[in-house]
Amino acid sequence: MSAARIANIVAIDGPAGAGKSTVARALARRLGFTMVDTGAIYRTVALAARRAGIEWDDDEGLRRVLEPSLGISFIAPPEDAPAEAQRVLLKGQDVTEAIRTPEISRGASVVSARPIVRAALLELQRQLGREAKKGAVLEGRDIGTVVFPDAPVKLFLTASDEARAARRFQELSQKGLAVTEAEVLADQRKRDASDRGRDIAPLKAADDALLVDTTGLDLDQVIDRCVDLAKSRLQA
Repeated sequence: MSAARIANIVAIDGPAGAGKSTVARALARRLGFTMVDTGAIYRTVALAARRAGIEWDDDEGLRRVLEPSLGISFIAPPEDAPAEAQRVLLKGQDVTEAIRTPEISRGASVVSARPIVRAALLELQRQLGREAKKGAVLEGRDIGTVVFPDAPVKLFLTASDEARAARRFQELSQKGLAVTEAEVLADQRKRDASDRGRDIAPLKAADDALLVDTTGLDLDQVIDRCVDLAKSRLQA
């Protein structure tokens, strides 16, 4: 897909809880690239629909949410702030925390399977990647297979079900949400099945993606490995 081709694109895909967002932000900072959080875009669609009283499988309602513009924007963290400090705005309102609840996670999985949503957001994602001055890191579930199939760097992050659920449980617990690890694991497996089984842009690794299994690795180890892989591919 030549329209989506660009010299410096790093596509990171993988299931929920594999560490995509954290690694993508750190990788973007290390490379000096722009971070485009595509997962946050779909989460924001789910949040906007919920706030408007629209069901996540209501295509006509979702059309109204998306047109003429979703109104999403990102605020990059200051130079001395951690990479995860990037903020997400919906029509000027900070929704960074609101889009990270278990409910909105489920909603993101539902709306991302709707053709009307994927069609509306596909060009937005490509535009954000192309407009990046030095290059861009995009993470999601179909970046290397659909959004930027010609990206020179494609990474597929994964980890065991239990490792991913443990990370998510810790994250939610730190935010004060009352959930059990068993509930997180069950919810995660449902989402995995939905993401992999949907007809449009199902979750899968691109044929030329580099697999990075993060099970048993700490964050610094994962980031270092991804930086090395990305630099090697970009230089090639």
